[in-house]
Amino acid sequence: METITVGIADCRLSNQPTDVLVTHALGSCIGVAVYDPVAQVAGLLHFMLPESSLDPEKGKTKPYTYADTGIPRLFRAAYCLGADKKRMTVWLIGGAQVLNPAGIFNIGKRNHMACRKILWAAGMMIHAEEVGGTLSRTVRLEVGSGRLTWNNGGGALQEMPGKKRMAMMQAIDSAVNPKPNAKTGGLLCPFVS
Repeated sequence: METITVGIADCRLSNQPTDVLVTHALGSCIGVAVYDPVAQVAGLLHFMLPESSLDPEKGKTKPYTYADTGIPRLFRAAYCLGADKKRMTVWLIGGAQVLNPAGIFNIGKRNHMACRKILWAAGMMIHAEEVGGTLSRTVRLEVGSGRLTWNNGGGALQEMPGKKRMAMMQAIDSAVNPKPNAKTGGLLCPFVS
């Protein structure tokens, strides 16, 4: 098993079943994780800021710093490795208020909103999210299984649901909540709005 570390303002992909993609210190940054179970392609982006318009030159030289330049590159790279948009599971992790507890700048929230907007425009559904709070997170994505786990502040390892588990959760949610929330499509299946 090879561990591939994804740094801050970085992105890595793999189609090797024994690889594990790992990123640390997802504070206000957002981790966008993607997985295609048929092609066994996994990708993990760790972006810092919502828009490259803040520094267009840096957006060109370090595109993974920003949501608007990093997310499209993540998906294009996944497609080049054989991933198919229709089969992909997408997870979002991070967006905490760690550097500014008073919320004056709201970088985590702004990153989350920018990410959701970009994915919505691309017609991509977010399958699960672990965003907000005040603690940074570490994320691991296993290429062979598509299993995504995270923990924060030395806490217990937790698993993010994938497509199969989400389908089961949607069925349970539909049975329990026959009238889903119009904004989210249901309690357990948040769609990009």
